Amino acid sequence: MSSSPVARGAHLLLSLLLCGAGALGFLPPCYGATEETPGYVTVSAASFKPGSICSAPDPAAAPPRNGTSAVLRLTHRHGPCAPSRASSLAAPSVADTLRADQRRAEYILRRVSGSGAEPQLLGSSKASASVPASWGYDIGTLNYVVTASLGTPGVAQTLQVDTGSDLSWVQCKPCADGSSCYSQKDPLFDPSQSSSYAAVPCGGSACAALGMYASGCSASQCGYVVSYGDGSNTTGVYSSDTLTLSPTDAVQGFLFGCGHAQTGLFTGIDGLIGLGRLQVSLVGQTAAAYGGSFSYCLPTKPSTTGYLALGGSGGGGGATAQGFATTQLLPSPSAPTYYIVMLTGISVGGQQLSVPPSEFAGGTVVDTGTVVTRLPPSAYAALRAAFRSGVAPYGYPPAPPNGILDTCYNFAGYGTVTLPTVALTFSSGATLTLGADGILSFGCLAFAPSGSDGGMAILGNVQQRSFEVRIDGTSVGFKPSSC
Repeated sequence: MSSSPVARGAHLLLSLLLCGAGALGFLPPCYGATEETPGYVTVSAASFKPGSICSAPDPAAAPPRNGTSAVLRLTHRHGPCAPSRASSLAAPSVADTLRADQRRAEYILRRVSGSGAEPQLLGSSKASASVPASWGYDIGTLNYVVTASLGTPGVAQTLQVDTGSDLSWVQCKPCADGSSCYSQKDPLFDPSQSSSYAAVPCGGSACAALGMYASGCSASQCGYVVSYGDGSNTTGVYSSDTLTLSPTDAVQGFLFGCGHAQTGLFTGIDGLIGLGRLQVSLVGQTAAAYGGSFSYCLPTKPSTTGYLALGGSGGGGGATAQGFATTQLLPSPSAPTYYIVMLTGISVGGQQLSVPPSEFAGGTVVDTGTVVTRLPPSAYAALRAAFRSGVAPYGYPPAPPNGILDTCYNFAGYGTVTLPTVALTFSSGATLTLGADGILSFGCLAFAPSGSDGGMAILGNVQQRSFEVRIDGTSVGFKPSSC
């Protein structure tokens, strides 16, 4: 139960008076309240800065996961936990990241408002496999990557993880011309060097199943094309080969795009793993082995790690038995790729916002590729007003807006930062109570308005950090403090 405004105000006034006395030399100096009050969270200001030393444990020392045959690290491609072979190319600026993020969000909203066929939903859990995942700047946004091996013998590939797309692909030799392959630190995948590689022929069932990703035929080989929300695209030959997820988990005959011409913001990564709802995704192709379920935990910062797991999760049993708060997965006939749930309410500082349920009626896309969460305009305005009101007593200096982020602060000189908590509640009562790293990003409130009232929202990856997010054919589960 949250404290009353009077009690909270008295606590904040006392904290500010003590800090002021410290600044005058009467008491030891302090930088904001260090004692948490109900509905607030206090963290070190240094926690918002990326660490320079990898603090992740050795994967071999990680506790075993029920039904999972392999656990692989997920790391930031530019951070200290990244493997030595990862890209050393410079990350895009914050401004470029947010511009690309806005293009992706607008693209998702356009697709969801369009028309399409019913998704091919996936089945129940069977076995499991885990893949290492990394946090990287990919396709122009702040996203996450895994490392897997492709071909025989296997060649390591650094691949972006994307729940908002289906078809997986890697950049391949030969390039269509000198400018058709973007820069990546790893060598291009050479299909001629893999004894298990085969191009998918035209006229076969695999080629016919490409649907919206089909791009005709050339020399009897099936072509593919994928266009992304930020304007990037890849095209090439639809192919099959062995995808090795771990020393004990390999997907024989894995279907993927062998990309010979790419444009856009892919620089640095070797390709992409699609985790969407259609059968061409990695989840769909491995449903017979892993039951069509998967989970992931996105790390909070580049100096920590997370994971991607196909199939079973820690603890055994269903999502509820494993400590997950679950919400229903909704059908998405107009955009069958996306995982959509129903947001029903938001609280700030322990107080529920006065936002009618109709404001969220359009549903919410759970997306690893979108950075900051998008809300219908009226819901965002209520969140922003409550957050600003909760922060105001601490006197943090405002900072200029940062692109799409309009509520920013300058925390320079503060040892700690105290924020009102933010919690997102979904149907069936599943609630995500966000940590400070899920509330702020780039020094700003990590939410933005998008679309229209009653329209679609998007749960971005900032708000998913440190939660294990488990998705199967009927539900989405959230388990806090999982990485």
